[in-house]
Amino acid sequence: MSTSSKVALVTGSASGIGATVAIALATAGYDVIVNYSRSEASAQATVQACEAAGARTMLLQCDVSDETSVKAMVAAISERYGHLDVVCSNAGVSIDTPPKKFDEIDVEAWDRVFAVNVRGLFLIAKHTKALLFEAPRPCMVNTASIVGMRPGAQPLPYSASKAAVISMTQTLANALGPKVRVNAIAPGWMEGEWMEWMLGDNYEKLMTRRARATPLQRCVTMPDVAEVVLTLIEHMHFVTGETIVIDGGFAKTT
Repeated sequence: MSTSSKVALVTGSASGIGATVAIALATAGYDVIVNYSRSEASAQATVQACEAAGARTMLLQCDVSDETSVKAMVAAISERYGHLDVVCSNAGVSIDTPPKKFDEIDVEAWDRVFAVNVRGLFLIAKHTKALLFEAPRPCMVNTASIVGMRPGAQPLPYSASKAAVISMTQTLANALGPKVRVNAIAPGWMEGEWMEWMLGDNYEKLMTRRARATPLQRCVTMPDVAEVVLTLIEHMHFVTGETIVIDGGFAKTT
C-alpha cells in the first residue's frame, strides 16, 4: 500500500478518462478517491486497478450536480484525509443529438448536460476549496474538450458546456491563486467508447479520416490524456489558467 500523504479526488472515474487518470495517479503514489454517479461496478473495477498500483482508495457515490450529494462526499473526504492535493473535475455527460439538429433538443436534456458539466464543476470547486487550501501545493485539473474551443461534431449543449469549463478554469485560476493552480485539458477526437457512442456506425471511417489529417497520424487515447494531466499536476508548477489541447496537432494544422 502507498505511504504517500498525497490525496487526489477524480470525479467521474468509473470509466473512460476519469478511470485512466485515477489509475495514473495511483501509480504515481497518490491515495485516490474514486467517484461515480451510477456505474458502481465500473467504479469498483477502477478501485481494484488503483489498489493494484499500490494506492489506498476511497469509493464514493455522488451526483456532482447535486449540492447535498457533493457536500456529503467532501465531508467524508475531510473526515478521512483532512486535505486534498489534487481535484480532477472530470464528471460529464452528453446527448446524442448532432449539432445540425440542435432545434430538436428539449430543455430538460440541455439542462442536464449543464447541470453535470458546469454546475458540477462549480460545486466541486466550491466545496473542495477548503481541503485544497490545507495541502502544500494543491492543484485542480478540469476536463474540457476541443469542441469548447472550435466547432466540432459534438452536440450543442456539450460544446457549450465545455466552453464554459474553459472560462471557469480561467476565472478559478485567478480566484484560487496563488495557492491553487487551476488548469484544463481539451482532448481532441479520442479512441474508445465515448466517440463510438457519439459517432455510431461512422466511428471507424471518421476516426481513420481524422487520424490521417493529424500530424502525429493517430487520434488521442486515454493514456495520452492521463499523461498530460499527471504532468500538469507533478511538474508544471508555474502554469495556471491554461487549457492544454491534446489532439496530436490537428487543430493547428487544419
